[in-house]
Amino acid sequence: MNPNRHLMTLDEFTFFQTKQFKNSTGELSTLLRDIGLACKLINKQVNKAGLTEILGAHGAVNVQGEEQMKLDVFANEVMISVLRNSADCAGIASEENDDIVVFEDDHSLNSKYVVMFDPLDGSSNIDVNASIGTIFCIYKRISELGKPCNIDDFLQKGRNIMASGYVIYGSSTMLVYASRLGVNGFTLEQSIGEFCLSHKDMRCPVDGKIYSINQGNTCKLNDKLKSYLDFCMADDKATRRPYSHRYIGSMVADLHRTLIKGGIFMYPEDRSNPKGKLRLLYECNPMSHIIEMAGGKGTSGTENILDMKPSELHQRVPIFIGSKNMVEQAVAMIYQ
Repeated sequence: MNPNRHLMTLDEFTFFQTKQFKNSTGELSTLLRDIGLACKLINKQVNKAGLTEILGAHGAVNVQGEEQMKLDVFANEVMISVLRNSADCAGIASEENDDIVVFEDDHSLNSKYVVMFDPLDGSSNIDVNASIGTIFCIYKRISELGKPCNIDDFLQKGRNIMASGYVIYGSSTMLVYASRLGVNGFTLEQSIGEFCLSHKDMRCPVDGKIYSINQGNTCKLNDKLKSYLDFCMADDKATRRPYSHRYIGSMVADLHRTLIKGGIFMYPEDRSNPKGKLRLLYECNPMSHIIEMAGGKGTSGTENILDMKPSELHQRVPIFIGSKNMVEQAVAMIYQ
């Protein structure tokens, strides 16, 4: 590393972005810093998971009926603890919790923002040392300041997201976040313990040659979805096919690749999950916000993800997300 190179930290970057808005109070940038702190604490445990008693199943299931891993529980507790102690968060909703958690101290009652998160996406990959991550999004509350936040603050359309992001715990630890000013990536510099700007103004290529889906579920798909997969695998040099198939099993990891290299990630409805499997509030909304702010697209097949009005905290939806042209082509072939 060049010692003369200036490393811009996440705090510095968000501070300079905040200065572009005349009436900004800095609360949103402080909240991003707090989320970054929580993810550093999670990262520390992820990095030494094989050396501690934190690998394996926790022995319980979450609200979706999925087995919780020990790191799932740890990550959830860390996120809640850090945000509870933040002066800028009124409450949270987590994929791991049945209901919202409302913070009722004086500072929190007057906080403008609520946070939703999946504390550890792809937790089934933990024991095999594959990439996992944390997904989050921040909304401005619609309830009255000075009073506890409520469920309506969380059941907002994705269009209302103020900032969204993810942290991927991989060969390096990287935080990517999106706001109305664009998408930027920060790599954790372990020697100083800071997320530093490494990927400025990230853009999702409009085309790609990678498709990502759990192809083992093909037998559960309808005929149009099967036909689209046949299209992806067909040999046609004029359209750069066959596409390459890549599937990690962690939405963070698969979409991080898609954001950088282009492609399409799909988790459609199937016979076992007629309404889709991924959660609208904790996975699909924040990821669609990031991808769209980077020039890509996210849709359920029939409606833009960010335009969907949530009906419940743990609502599931189908999703097709990634390079704009690839997503539009898939939707045209499957749903029109």
